[in-house]
Amino acid sequence: MSVLRFDNVSKQYDGGRQALDEVSFEVASGEMLFVTGHSGAGKSTLLKLIHLAERPTRGAVLFADRNLLRVRGRKVAMHRREVGVVFQDHRLLADRSVADNVALPLVLQGLRRAEIVKRVRAVLDRVSLGARSQALPSQLSAGEQQRVGIARAIVGEPALLVADEPTGNLDPTLSAEIMTLFESLPERGTSVLVASHDLALVKRMRKRVLVLNQGQLVDDISPEDLAE
Repeated sequence: MSVLRFDNVSKQYDGGRQALDEVSFEVASGEMLFVTGHSGAGKSTLLKLIHLAERPTRGAVLFADRNLLRVRGRKVAMHRREVGVVFQDHRLLADRSVADNVALPLVLQGLRRAEIVKRVRAVLDRVSLGARSQALPSQLSAGEQQRVGIARAIVGEPALLVADEPTGNLDPTLSAEIMTLFESLPERGTSVLVASHDLALVKRMRKRVLVLNQGQLVDDISPEDLAE
């Protein structure tokens, strides 16, 4: 069963720049995989199409068999509850505590305060930040800030997590910790799609890899082929 499918998806920006060109692939429920390629290959655009920050020029993006072209208005917010997003620059609210940053998606959903507190406490424990719940982002290390961003992305238990260069500003040890955390998510029902240009990291993870080049999907490498 697939959670995500791209069917001949193309994206052209104003001025004629072709960001994606006839891209097709599927992501299975409970799968973790990577998308890689040079800067400007189309990785970020691909992720933006998934959480509806962009719309395709041609083709169809299907999420749980729902054509995202038909998701408009209030349904956009409902879709984004099912897709967690992790950014390289964290995008944390500087004047809010760790707990408040993580709680934000649940507050927007209108959950009861007691349920929010329960979920936030549980997810902060999962990312080893339970003791830092009242700290401000400025009081955290880069790795801790990234883990707060991940906690915020998964607190709503999304069907899919997409991460755009999530280890780009981290050292190898912290990068490995983040990847270990991502690896645990499919066990809880969340598929994971990570965009990264760090080929050494991608090879170490031995997961399926989609390779983009100038907007085209030029390779879809299985974990077995990657190991070879």
